[in-house]
Amino acid sequence: MGPMPTLASTERRGEETEPSNRSATLMAGVELGGTKCVCILASGSNDIHDQVRIPTGRPDETLDAIQTVLTGWAESVGFAALGVGSFGPLDLSPTSPTYGTVVNTPKPGWNGADLLIRLRAFDVPIGFDTDVNGAAVAEGRWGAGRGLESYAYVTVGTGIGVGSVVRGLTARGLGHTEAGHLRIPRMAGRTWPGVCPFHGDCVEGLACGPAIRAQSGVAAEDLPLTDPVWEEAIQALAALFHNLVLTTAPQRILLGGGVGGRHSELLPRIRAAMLESLGGYAVAPSIAEEIDAFLVAPHLGDLAGPLGAIALAQDAFEISQAAGGELSLVPFRRDPVFSRAALSREAGL
Repeated sequence: MGPMPTLASTERRGEETEPSNRSATLMAGVELGGTKCVCILASGSNDIHDQVRIPTGRPDETLDAIQTVLTGWAESVGFAALGVGSFGPLDLSPTSPTYGTVVNTPKPGWNGADLLIRLRAFDVPIGFDTDVNGAAVAEGRWGAGRGLESYAYVTVGTGIGVGSVVRGLTARGLGHTEAGHLRIPRMAGRTWPGVCPFHGDCVEGLACGPAIRAQSGVAAEDLPLTDPVWEEAIQALAALFHNLVLTTAPQRILLGGGVGGRHSELLPRIRAAMLESLGGYAVAPSIAEEIDAFLVAPHLGDLAGPLGAIALAQDAFEISQAAGGELSLVPFRRDPVFSRAALSREAGL
């Protein structure tokens, strides 16, 4: 696997190797999160022109505020495409009558909200995916996933999101993956029901920020890592990574988010628990040889989500151009999110 590059060197190489139309063209992006939204105008990780943060309130007021920001940019400097990475679950099938909506979400008021209806008025290609998938694409383009075909980006905070990239594409099929809601074995003697409103003690129900607070009475960022509450969270994350290794075969797993961001102290314990769980099976010995390069922190930090929206916009623009500029929502191979390698492979370019 080799040593991980620094963020600075990664970004310089990323900008130097990007095609000229990508690095010179302004894109707009929207990261729509559960507590805040970030609108971003950029042409790449080293060329961010503007960012605007908007609290996530009711759907109408939030989406109206986003539209106002984008309209200002469209009228002042313009942008060639738009990327949207949103909390979910989402309807991501362009052939579905409810494409672009939030579905079966626990977030009050957002079930059925149409995230794209206002944005179609900008008449530019639109790339649309989950926020965590977008962040995964950004880490592959400018961060800790560069040079890899298959990897996973995991964010642990208010919830647990997993963006899996397999052979250059975010994993898709019947909807999108929700690996944070996998059911896992419980530690012996543990009967706490968990906090997930759908599944109780799934990975998210046991290891997200609210789960840690519910058990300890303390916010995760303030809870000493010696507290026994962390042990079940660590075991839950290790079980999640065990399952990812044996299903999507990532070459690397990136762990971030408000809880996962305590990587310097948590990562060694999670690495050890994951290896113990794998028990030497299949690729486990290879992972063990370079475990410090397999389970790592993301490089883009808080910019992973916003830059993910820019990456979605860039891919939508390139796919639209490959189709003669005729696509808007980019229902290309029923999957609007492509890396450059995957775009070339799938389109025969």
